[in-house]
Amino acid sequence: MNLFVFGLGYSARHFVAEYGSAFERISATVRDKEGRRAPVSGVEMLHFSPEGASPEIEDRLASADVILVSVPPGTSADPVLARFGRKLAAIKRPQRIIYLSTIGVYGDHGGEWVDESQPPSPKSERSAVRVQAERAWVALGRDPAKTVHILRLSGIYGPGRNPLVNLAEGKARRLVKPGQVFNRIHVEDIARAIAALLVYEGPGQVWNVTDDEPAPPQDVVTYAAMLMGIEPPPEQDFETAQLTPMARSFYSENKRTANRKIREVLALDLAYPTYREGLAALWADGEGRHAPAVDL
Repeated sequence: MNLFVFGLGYSARHFVAEYGSAFERISATVRDKEGRRAPVSGVEMLHFSPEGASPEIEDRLASADVILVSVPPGTSADPVLARFGRKLAAIKRPQRIIYLSTIGVYGDHGGEWVDESQPPSPKSERSAVRVQAERAWVALGRDPAKTVHILRLSGIYGPGRNPLVNLAEGKARRLVKPGQVFNRIHVEDIARAIAALLVYEGPGQVWNVTDDEPAPPQDVVTYAAMLMGIEPPPEQDFETAQLTPMARSFYSENKRTANRKIREVLALDLAYPTYREGLAALWADGEGRHAPAVDL
């Protein structure tokens, strides 16, 4: 079984590290044309960016059994389909395509629960473009030879990317907006969900990949500080805090995203069902150990 990865980023690299041994050949794209990106053992790394694409990509796609897509859409279109859509459509051998999307496509629901039956109602332009990309991949999946799964991921954390590291580096903030919650998912559980879909025999579907407990962001920082044995940073009122437009836009959407489908249909047991288990495991593995000696 051969794997092709569009976009060897954080989640894709973790999946390859955990499950790469299941594949005979792995090829993946990176944006670095000069080959300066750190190589990944056992992975053929190929260039793909707005500046061009390695000629080997088409051959590798033709022989791929699984295609993992983690390249986000551009300002108006999906760059993978824009460049390779016709090539993919022309391949008639069975292929399983897993597209990594985001729960941002649901938009704002005032803190209420949403699941996969909820139609997308994107609030931001970037989420609207993501919905268009999802639909384009689903359209490709109408080919009987293709099985396309859309994974809508919540906020990703894991090694090197978590509140423990932010606290250690003095970058953590406890912003408080009454009623605000965010959904999260550990990168290991993303890899587990992808692996579960490799053996799933059902048709292509949409799946929410998120943990059990949407939580206020300030609570997560407080828990991380407790693990580290330090004082958390002071609470800040969201309304008066200085934030970038991008950061403020994240707080304009408030929802609780359900994961019942991956649990019941895929029988997926999350390794980290809440942020507490995830952060405790990361702390035990040494994350955030270079914290300053004084309280933050």
